[in-house]
Amino acid sequence: MSLNQVFKALSDPTRRQILNLLKKSDLTAGEIAEHFSMTKPSISNDLNVLKQAELVTNDRKGQHIYYSLNTTVFTDVLKWIMDFNAGERNG
Repeated sequence: MSLNQVFKALSDPTRRQILNLLKKSDLTAGEIAEHFSMTKPSISNDLNVLKQAELVTNDRKGQHIYYSLNTTVFTDVLKWIMDFNAGERNG
């Protein structure tokens, strides 16, 4: 996991909305796209950025690819923030 990729992915409001959708359930790219007034290639690009940052994973089920949150990365980022914050207090 690259923190730079994670923060880049989180910097975009559309990608944050996609993550919020995936908190509720795993979704296909088409299901995700239904929530936005943008092109499917744009959604696909956002999903690729989220995958590169390892914030989402995908799993093929039949003809569909389902996207889900990778909570491990969120845990790692929170740990980094907590460690950073502790260092500031102790430093």
